[in-house]
Amino acid sequence: MSLLSDLINLDLSETTDKIIAEYIWIGGSGMDLRSKARTLKGPITDVIQLPKWNYDGSSTGQAPGEDSEVILYPQAIFKDPFRKGNNILVMCDCYTPQGEPIPTNKRYHAAKIFADPAVAAEEPWYGIEQEYTLLQKDVKWPLGWPVGGFPGPQGPYYCSAGADKSFGRDIVDAHYKACLYAGINISGINGEVMPGQWEFQVGPSVGIAAGDQIWVARYILERITEIAGVVLTFDPKPIPGDWNGAGAHTNYSTKSMREDGGYEVIKAAIEKLKLKHKEHIAAYGEGNERRLTGRHETADINTFSWGVANRGASVRVGRDTEKDGKGYFEDRRPASNMDPYVVTSKIAETTILFKP
Repeated sequence: MSLLSDLINLDLSETTDKIIAEYIWIGGSGMDLRSKARTLKGPITDVIQLPKWNYDGSSTGQAPGEDSEVILYPQAIFKDPFRKGNNILVMCDCYTPQGEPIPTNKRYHAAKIFADPAVAAEEPWYGIEQEYTLLQKDVKWPLGWPVGGFPGPQGPYYCSAGADKSFGRDIVDAHYKACLYAGINISGINGEVMPGQWEFQVGPSVGIAAGDQIWVARYILERITEIAGVVLTFDPKPIPGDWNGAGAHTNYSTKSMREDGGYEVIKAAIEKLKLKHKEHIAAYGEGNERRLTGRHETADINTFSWGVANRGASVRVGRDTEKDGKGYFEDRRPASNMDPYVVTSKIAETTILFKP
């Protein structure tokens, strides 16, 4: 095994200018990350240097068998924390051979919204709080929970330390450092309220970069849990009953919100979100109705509400934003399995382009 480890960690830059590029894309379910690698002449410093590639879309639920070719368009580059050196991770989106975005390509439509001059002028910033749950591989029960049983009630686990309260920290810290190495703007991590549940935050990221970075951070986490023999789930309510669900709270601001007088801009934006509540809920993740119950730090899925420092509201405004008269707000409705391309672009579209 030591020889295997040595081979995995070979530094290719000592003997060749070739690099390994891991092309990553989103499969047919909208949550299944796929990837495959190819050898290229390096170093690669810009996506325009990368060739398009193809894959068998019939094996990912994205094309029929008789016309199965789907084309990968490279969109963003990150350093590869697994192979290191000059090797890279490449976030791609998916097109037909004729150049049309396939139906599951949510990035294409998000990029169009972010390219709108009115949206670009507002420089939308996002900070996404990605919650997730670690499960024991063979029983699909949360890490640290007794098999077939339950731990003590919630209370001691949030931001905790100790072998009886904190489960999976080695995975979480490995992911944290791997994201920093990759060039993802990961801004922090913490243990969550339900034992075996954790959160990482990405941002502030501007426009389409927020979606790219969350997807690659998810991919890196999938790879690390694979190595650890632990199952990762983004289910918004992995354990029914009196246990917290998992969300992807999305913090948001525009240039106008960050400037003097921004609090009035924030309140106007929240009123627009209220008018589009049902439309946003429909786009904020599968199974979110199991999470947004009005309990466990959530608002009821059918009712829009907002408040200052209120974690039981649909939208929370921070005390500092209220005091400073400018800043950002937090949309607490997105589920942990939301598509960040959809959520970020929808928030921008509603708050900037929508004219009620």
